[in-house]
Amino acid sequence: MTHPTPAADAAKMAEGWPYWSILVVDDEPGMRNFLVKTLAPRCQTVLEAGSAEDGAALLRANHVDLIILDIALPGMNGVAWLKDLREHGYTGQVILITAFADLDTAIEALRAGASDFILKPFRVPQILNAVRRCYESARLARENFVLRHTLSRSQFADNGLVGHSPQITELSASVRRVAAVNSTVLLQGESGTGKELVARALHALSPRAQGPFVPVNCASVSPEHMESELFGHAKGAFAGASRARDGLFYYAQGGTLFLDEVAELALPLQATLLRALEDLKIRPVGSQQLLPVNVRIIAATNRDLQQEVEAGRFRKDLYYRLQVVELTLPPLREHKEDIPDLVRHFIDQLAPVLGALPLQITPTEMDYLTQYDWPGNVRELRNLIERSLILGSLNVSALYSMDKRRSAATMASLPTDLHALEKQHILAVLDSVQGDKTQAAQLLGISRRTLERRCAEWALT
Repeated sequence: MTHPTPAADAAKMAEGWPYWSILVVDDEPGMRNFLVKTLAPRCQTVLEAGSAEDGAALLRANHVDLIILDIALPGMNGVAWLKDLREHGYTGQVILITAFADLDTAIEALRAGASDFILKPFRVPQILNAVRRCYESARLARENFVLRHTLSRSQFADNGLVGHSPQITELSASVRRVAAVNSTVLLQGESGTGKELVARALHALSPRAQGPFVPVNCASVSPEHMESELFGHAKGAFAGASRARDGLFYYAQGGTLFLDEVAELALPLQATLLRALEDLKIRPVGSQQLLPVNVRIIAATNRDLQQEVEAGRFRKDLYYRLQVVELTLPPLREHKEDIPDLVRHFIDQLAPVLGALPLQITPTEMDYLTQYDWPGNVRELRNLIERSLILGSLNVSALYSMDKRRSAATMASLPTDLHALEKQHILAVLDSVQGDKTQAAQLLGISRRTLERRCAEWALT
């Protein structure tokens, strides 16, 4: 088995090679060696076996995207094993190779579910082209599946919200109602709950949908530059202003301006923003000219703005001006029944982008996900699914490395079946890298020290 470095993996992907695992099954050591040497520099992992039986054992323990399979094998022949694989649900690509073939053999191979058929002896370009064809075939199949699946899930297409819980159902209905009016909207909720997603949905469903949606994170712009960022500036308005510049209000004309983390605005700028909202006019920094604006404002914050007002950090009059309509996004821990829908949605959404096969989540793993509290909310779940798609399996151990606040006591109180699932996952990863703890820790998304502590708990060396 080969284990390229991350830098090598990046180079392969840059050259257009798939981030794939390949299994070579051939009883001739020379042919296996040739194929491994040819494919290893271009793919993620190359496994090898001398028989269908040995190949089946590797397939049970490893994820494999493509099998290069000789027809003439000791024991079960390649065509018979391919038929068995298809009957048991293997959907990966299979290239059959043989030195003795006629038309009938080729037809039988294709009927058995072969993706391609190559006669020995063959040259390097032939096998590489066959691998590329298989990769493109798999990519198109995934894209078509996701497209059909997306179109069939119309309840998620109208506003981008995923889930069927009472909280999400009510929020979806509110988004549809509020989108139709021109009122200012205040979105409140913890980080990672999807406030920008809701803001984009409000825009997309509004009469302003053909206009621009302009987002700005108020926490990411320094206070001294924020006024110019929003309203623009005249030439010479301040040091470095060598030319006039339009602001985000101008770019959002006819559309929606999304002020994310609005609580981060400095008090003087809050007064300027209030005046712009009241008068529907803006004054660029250093200019005497008032410019009319036609912009809908959607603001968002992960703070309690009423508490910010009481603490004197946010203007009461601006709070009431933004709070014409207020929508609160629930944290994921309060609507965990939506986690299965969200998991499937993120797999469907991200797998084609990453060029990865969709994850198969077991019921036990899904139970594990629904019992976790998700302090990072939907964003944390999305990040976990993305990382797991890249690694090829659900990276359950990463949950605890991502949540630094979870105490050792909380870990000890986890149900036994969750401990068993974590142990099973870690042992499978260790086995796949022949016990290399450094590499296993990298694949698991945890530190080597954490992995060694787990192994010590299980009395593993």
